[in-house]
Amino acid sequence: MRPVRFVALGDSLTEGVGDRVGDRWRGWAELLAPGLAQADAPVSFTNLAVSGAQTWDVLERQTPAALALEPDIVSVVIGVNDTLRYTFDIRSVAERLDTVYSAFRARGTTVLTACLPDPGSMLGLPAALARPLARRQHAVNAVVHALSERHGAMHLHAAEEEWLEDRSVWSSDRLHPGELGHRQLALRFHALLAREGLAGGATPSAEAEFPAPTRAASLLWLATAGTGWVARRCTDLLPQLLTLAASEVRHRARGTSARLDLSASHAVASALAALSVAERPDVA
Repeated sequence: MRPVRFVALGDSLTEGVGDRVGDRWRGWAELLAPGLAQADAPVSFTNLAVSGAQTWDVLERQTPAALALEPDIVSVVIGVNDTLRYTFDIRSVAERLDTVYSAFRARGTTVLTACLPDPGSMLGLPAALARPLARRQHAVNAVVHALSERHGAMHLHAAEEEWLEDRSVWSSDRLHPGELGHRQLALRFHALLAREGLAGGATPSAEAEFPAPTRAASLLWLATAGTGWVARRCTDLLPQLLTLAASEVRHRARGTSARLDLSASHAVASALAALSVAERPDVA
């Protein structure tokens, strides 16, 4: 029989950062792949995810490559890097994701999506800095959830689950899952697919195969590669983030923080409404 073709799109999370095997990253998608086998049909797995990717990378680069592979199942887990850029615009994010989901669903491909925790809280940033990032990630999650429902994607709620509170599932950088975290994602996606009869292979193991990084290794990473990661993000985001933080402090002092939440909710609603109108060009 023809292999079950599984293609993974996204950023460093799907690339596997945090789950190192030898000299490469493995990650949740590779851990999930064997479980997608069906009867006598093996699995063909391709990972197109790239660290640092944004929604426009998925739309313009990864999606055409994935469509050429004619996948049966495709995962599209993306959006965190968009929130870390000064160019963040929820309407553009919604338009890109809508186009990507549509392209695969038009071919009958099963689409996997997920909402994710915000990076500010995971990194333990001060509240004035964390809240603007949280608001952005919540907006992305709301869009992903709505579009997943619209396009019939299989959506994993991975933003506020209890296992995320366990620091042992996270890697040294405090932003990407470690091996245990990637295994949890693989397990949860497998459960979604199994309920629909799309995962006939073995359930991914929840047990770690390799020892967790030592505290010394974690500190070394934060002092070397971690510092570089923060510096690259700060060059792009920090000036705007400081402006957002100042606004956060002002609104909090005035007791008007709810206005910021309301504005973010309105932006999400407007982005989704614009897509609905675009689908019905006859509407005046």
